[in-house]
Amino acid sequence: MSFADNFSLTGKVALITGASYGIGFSIASALAEAGATIVFNDINEDFLAKGVAAYKEAGIDAKGYICDVTDEPSVQKMVAQIAEDVGPVDILVNNAGIIARTPMHEMEAKDFRKVIDIDLTAPFIMAKAVLPSMMERRSGKIINICSMMSELGRETVSAYAAAKGGLKMLTRNIASEYGSYNIQCNGIGPGYIETPQTAPLREPGHPFNSFILAKTPANRWGTTQDLKGPAIFLASAASDFVNGHVLYVDGGILAYIGKQP
Repeated sequence: MSFADNFSLTGKVALITGASYGIGFSIASALAEAGATIVFNDINEDFLAKGVAAYKEAGIDAKGYICDVTDEPSVQKMVAQIAEDVGPVDILVNNAGIIARTPMHEMEAKDFRKVIDIDLTAPFIMAKAVLPSMMERRSGKIINICSMMSELGRETVSAYAAAKGGLKMLTRNIASEYGSYNIQCNGIGPGYIETPQTAPLREPGHPFNSFILAKTPANRWGTTQDLKGPAIFLASAASDFVNGHVLYVDGGILAYIGKQP
């Protein structure tokens, strides 16, 4: 095997949750470019149809499934169906997630629990569903999409930070518990990424844009392209001895105290 072959995903089945658009779509596209067969889910027919169309436009033959990642019986059914349709899952990317920006003292407990359920409990449910087959085959990659909020707090995101901090520790525990089966579980922690949702914040002169640039040694926002290499690395044989880590793709924010006034 050549060194370049270590990064090949040919013959692998990759399941990326909530990957109809945005970061999940970009990661799925990268894994497809490396040779993986792509399957993804979304929560309803509308999102799923848009995702299938987007993959088709990108020249990727992806198969989509309607599934609520917080519903364990539905997840188990989807994973079994994927195995029947295209083969057992070799790579799981837990990408589906939400954020609720509400001051903690104003946040209802039910809304806090909803964020925890989608951002933390769902990755547990998804990993639990794919692990038995990975253990049997003694091979598997699980990538959890963490966040800088896995390390840092910020106003109005108490639930999100709690969930992503928990996801970091779930990542480490999966690595600890299943590393002996040649299963690697790592995370990607995106920094501030250019997406349609962040476009209004990135307008020149916007206070938040200035704030992010001042906190980022790279002096720019990240792009979804910046996440492709890390995703391929963590999904491939190149990372077979990397386990329990979160790779922060943040332009250096976590290493930097910020510009001196």
